Amino acid sequence: MAEEKEAVETQEAEQPTPGLVRAPLRGEVSRRGFLSVLGLGWAVFAGALAAVLGAMGRFMFPNVLFEPPQEFKAGYPEDFAVDAVDERFAASFGVWIVRESTGFYALSTVCTHLGCTPNWLSADEKFKCPCHGSGFIKTGINIEGPAPRPLERYRIVLAEDGQIQIDKNTKYQQEKGQWELDGAYLYYA
Repeated sequence: MAEEKEAVETQEAEQPTPGLVRAPLRGEVSRRGFLSVLGLGWAVFAGALAAVLGAMGRFMFPNVLFEPPQEFKAGYPEDFAVDAVDERFAASFGVWIVRESTGFYALSTVCTHLGCTPNWLSADEKFKCPCHGSGFIKTGINIEGPAPRPLERYRIVLAEDGQIQIDKNTKYQQEKGQWELDGAYLYYA
């Protein structure tokens, strides 16, 4: 009996069980599978490293700010009407050019309160800031609203070719007594 039992067990062990399929990932990984997972991991690492190095490289170069030139020629004195505010250069250069009977001055278009751009109201003969209501007379002196000081003036001179030249690099402030300095006013008869 023991022999028969042993013979049956040997026959069962030798015969494969029909329909039984081996599990694909039973703790065993093929060489090809291992290398593909390893390659994917290295690709992710290389991508992350490239992104970090790219960000560090971008940090090394400053942003470039393109501004209009700070010095420009506005034209000949005859091109400007007497007792008028010329608004041709307000949008492109941020300057109003005012001509009086005795000469010229260039005003900044930046409100001294919070930096908004006032509008020239020719009917009222004043600059009026739309943001908080500051008002300035034609000379740039503040007369109403929260603006703490008058508008700034830019350097204005007559160039060698006879044109009016504005230099925004040099500013003159009335409260410091700078409006009396050379360049704050261009005398022209």
